[in-house]
Amino acid sequence: MAEPQRTELPIDKQERYAALREEISAVIDGEPNHIARYASAASMLAQAFPERFFWTGFYLVDETKPDELVVGPYQGTLGCLRIAFGRGVCGAAAQRRVSIIVPDVHAFPGHIACDSRSNSEIVVPVFNSSAALAAVLDIDSTSFDAFDAVDQAGLEAICADLLRI
Repeated sequence: MAEPQRTELPIDKQERYAALREEISAVIDGEPNHIARYASAASMLAQAFPERFFWTGFYLVDETKPDELVVGPYQGTLGCLRIAFGRGVCGAAAQRRVSIIVPDVHAFPGHIACDSRSNSEIVVPVFNSSAALAAVLDIDSTSFDAFDAVDQAGLEAICADLLRI
């Protein structure tokens, strides 16, 4: 496993995601354990955007209950332990298998308030090599409208790399 060359990340958000994607890929290269890969990505993402990312982590598809997510590696305050597909933003993204950006979580029907300080959220699905849903990346912000198409594209690119071995 390669140690990343920690450099100052670019200020431009799109460039920051590109640089971060390279760093995460370098760190997880050759690591076969998906939990280690998720933990590294969650840590590096949280450190790259500390002013915007309040909670950064993964909910994994439970192998024994394939219609339920269970909390995985994350950075932040206590997360919900389990989320059923279709429930809340994470469950909706898992059920639909698409990224979801929510500018105001308080206006999202069925939002699950794991921490009342969260005001906006982005959830990105993670697929395995068989194109089956493996997890979702969940990022919350205390700011309203904290996420946009640049975040979505950057996070989707990073998530696409997570299960490549």
